[in-house]
Amino acid sequence: MSRFEIKALPLTAEAFAPFGDVLDCAGEPDKIINAGKCGRYHDRAQVDFGDGRAGINLFNAEPRSLPYTLDLLERHPDGSQCFVPMSEHPFLVIVAPDQGGTPGTPLAFLTAPGQAINFHRGTWHGVLTPLHAPGLFAVIDRICEGANLEEVHLDPPYTISSG
Repeated sequence: MSRFEIKALPLTAEAFAPFGDVLDCAGEPDKIINAGKCGRYHDRAQVDFGDGRAGINLFNAEPRSLPYTLDLLERHPDGSQCFVPMSEHPFLVIVAPDQGGTPGTPLAFLTAPGQAINFHRGTWHGVLTPLHAPGLFAVIDRICEGANLEEVHLDPPYTISSG
């Protein structure tokens, strides 16, 4: 494997913790509600909107395939960003540690059905990368005036392949 090739690993809460939260129904529910018909998995993400407010957007992204060429990373310095797939299909999640204001070596994860993710404020990440149609996601994001986006183009790009 070359320096610019990354194997995508299964998404786990432990591996993803430095970058954000994995939202799923792992473990026992925190509470049973709705006359015993619903398990509530409480407070699964640390949403952070700074001086903005929460907004719910719908994104309809074009599906991609593996191997995937990673040539762009971005981050949102003023707020977290949560992606909730509106289908049971896996999607690719790419993150990178911050190294003095620029992204370090990326990591890639493949979600399992029923998983969503929340990027912590300032986390370098790849663009929304569904692997199947429909690429429909609910996105909980910071709504406020002003720019909340930094982008870095990667040259040379990385190749992401399945683990």
